[in-house]
Amino acid sequence: MKSRIPDGRGSGVLGGTGRAVVRTVPGAPGRGRSGHNGSVTSSDVHRSGFACFVGRPNAGKSTLTNRLVGSKVAITSSKPQTTRHAIRGIVHRPDAQLIIVDTPGLHRPRTLLGKRLNDLVYETWSEVDVVGFCVPADQKVGPGDRFIAEQLKKVSRRTPVLGVVTKTDLVPKEQVAQQLLDLQQVMDFADLVPVSAKDSYQVDVLSDLLVQQLPEGPQLYPDGELTDEPETTLIAELIREAALEGVRDELPHSLAVTIEEMIPREDRDDLIDVHAVVYVERSSQKSIVIGKGGERLRAVGTQARKHIQALLGSKIYLDLHVKVAKDWQRDPRQLRKLGF
Repeated sequence: MKSRIPDGRGSGVLGGTGRAVVRTVPGAPGRGRSGHNGSVTSSDVHRSGFACFVGRPNAGKSTLTNRLVGSKVAITSSKPQTTRHAIRGIVHRPDAQLIIVDTPGLHRPRTLLGKRLNDLVYETWSEVDVVGFCVPADQKVGPGDRFIAEQLKKVSRRTPVLGVVTKTDLVPKEQVAQQLLDLQQVMDFADLVPVSAKDSYQVDVLSDLLVQQLPEGPQLYPDGELTDEPETTLIAELIREAALEGVRDELPHSLAVTIEEMIPREDRDDLIDVHAVVYVERSSQKSIVIGKGGERLRAVGTQARKHIQALLGSKIYLDLHVKVAKDWQRDPRQLRKLGF
């Protein structure tokens, strides 16, 4: 196992059987060459395949996915368990095509939804070529991380697992080095690397390490395609992201969004009508989402509209409604209706 600790963020030899490899990235750390969203390896071989990031909720997986892809394909929030779908982001490089599957955070489920999200994570592990285990630098390695590591040990017999220390911009370099040491103790990694999606530190190093584990093969998706998710799924997620901002801790898990209809305006070729419903579990939550005089719902619509217009490349009219679906997280029928 190697640890990638470039100059300026950590140094020293890791204990155990691992060998520290100092790798200095020329120029601005973590930034690819112009014209593509990844670095270039020296080999003429073209590789293609799938990787996934796993970890506890709020470990920085979605932010890292977006940074590697070079565009927003997964929603992010300070609220844990924001990700509910296995979103695929596509990294195009001259030497490879890397498809990153951003999975929900693995957690102790308290609802049927939570159990189904965990099942989705385990299913994804069995289908990818390499796994990145994300642990944030600003939180100690804990029981949740060790539980995930125990599950990953079963996978690592056939699929390489990289240890990824995220959010290195939040802590001093000494703390990053200690986190690498602590993470090394939980399992044997194919590689161990610290990164920061916020300032792009070592993102290209991580991209190279993931690509090295892919099989040789042609492109799986056309040039320029950044995700294979349906537009309606991405739009629903952008609305949910906007709705998550500023709400109380118990509310995020109760929010779900569906797109009821999305059609071009009949008398205009530059406007798309999007009709969406935000679901909550209780009437009291409905009042929170709508806000006094509808003020909060309007703010949600304004924020979501900007991102949706950027996604579609067109002006939109966003029609938002809020409905109560009582205890939908525990109801199999309602879960199916909401796409879980």
